[in-house]
Amino acid sequence: MAQTPATPKTRRWALSLWARLIGPNRLAKTANLQASERAALALRTQGTVGAPQNPTLTFLIPLVGQHHVKDWSGVSHRLAATLTSFTRQDNDNWRALICGQDAPELPDPLTQDSRITFLPFTTPVQGNDKWAKLRTLCDALPTHVTTDGYVMPFDADDLLAPGQITAILNSQSPGGSLVSLGYVSDQQNDRIALAGPPTLTKPRRKPFWKLCGSCAAIRYRPEDGPAFLSELTQHEHRMFPYLAALAGRPLKPLQDPAALYILNHGDNFGARRGRVSSKTRFTQRYAITDPQQIADIRTPFAFEKISPPEAPAKS
Repeated sequence: MAQTPATPKTRRWALSLWARLIGPNRLAKTANLQASERAALALRTQGTVGAPQNPTLTFLIPLVGQHHVKDWSGVSHRLAATLTSFTRQDNDNWRALICGQDAPELPDPLTQDSRITFLPFTTPVQGNDKWAKLRTLCDALPTHVTTDGYVMPFDADDLLAPGQITAILNSQSPGGSLVSLGYVSDQQNDRIALAGPPTLTKPRRKPFWKLCGSCAAIRYRPEDGPAFLSELTQHEHRMFPYLAALAGRPLKPLQDPAALYILNHGDNFGARRGRVSSKTRFTQRYAITDPQQIADIRTPFAFEKISPPEAPAKS
């Protein structure tokens, strides 16, 4: 199953302008639009919405099938690290929905956590099935999420920084939050870099949301239904801010580095799509070299827990 192509940047700009000038209803009737853009305009017709009261953050995690990877125990271990980055937060108002062909091998504290739900994926898909799993997760929202809040697609090998659930839920953002600052770790080459908006001294640096899919907590109200999120998650993550703004629910950047994206661990989704090399070069160009700074980054992420323990030597 192929990812839905992104709308060209110039067309994104034009559609955003026309949505303001002639309104969403008229634009939907006159323009050739992608399904995600139509869903966004449908939300826009509802007008502005206030910030959610007592929101919940729901993570949507597509899990690769065991038949697609070389090291299933490593996949399960990295997912456990991802989930642990949620359980270590200072805010318990979250839940995680995981969708995959095979239930992961998780330690008991995680298997017994009622906030974590596994949804079996049984649909035959040719090629990469990540997008089909994301649609399944979105379509399951009405069953599992009955209160106003935010939904955050999250890869099963990324980590959330401490304090970020509180930051998202307390943001009072009507549309949601965007991860502009975050860390990118090249595990194979033992490098870590800070992704963020370009600066005068780093004009080619990219914000985190252009590099990693675990980058946006998007407003979800049960009365809206899952259609917008179902279509939005079929695109690459670079489309998320555009579509949220087109829906009249722009994303508010978080203030601190909010997540850690791990490259080159052997079973990345991106590696199977041939899309890791540019990110490897990014970590090389913007590598943090100060040992104390690296230690200060790794400690709150419990970085040492990411790699699975070595198997005991055979006698």
